[in-house]
Amino acid sequence: MSTTHSSLSAAAASSDAAAPSLRQRLIGLAQGWLRFEAWPQALALLAARLYLFDVFFRSGLTKVRDWDATLFLFNEEYHVPVLPPELAAWMGTGGELGFSVLLALGLVTRPAAVGLFFVNAMAVISYPDLAPAALKDHHLWGVLATALAVFGAGRLSMDALVWRRWLKKAG
Repeated sequence: MSTTHSSLSAAAASSDAAAPSLRQRLIGLAQGWLRFEAWPQALALLAARLYLFDVFFRSGLTKVRDWDATLFLFNEEYHVPVLPPELAAWMGTGGELGFSVLLALGLVTRPAAVGLFFVNAMAVISYPDLAPAALKDHHLWGVLATALAVFGAGRLSMDALVWRRWLKKAG
């Protein structure tokens, strides 16, 4: 009987060794959650990038379509500190178009988001007669640009693709 008991004990010990421990199961669950969590985050960051692209790219196109009106506004309505009005018009329009395209692509996202944050802030500073509803929009755009500057573009971006390729070559 002792041989049967010892063979059962050996079988039980080997099956316990094959079964993952509670710690290993928790680590597996945490890794699975992190893989899952990255996708909703990536979609939210993509939505923020595309929303800011839409807002600022359209604004830049409006300025380009009627450059004379843009120059008039920068000379008469928008009072950008330090910069001459024509230079401010060029820089504001270029920032709206360039930074928003970079955000849409998710390319150099953090610097582009910082740039767009400053274009947005300058718009608020240079136009003191901004309506409260419009000011709330600018606050939202500033918060979204800040989030992109802090968190980056996420998985669904050119930044992520470049990093993955670089890490693959480096490894």
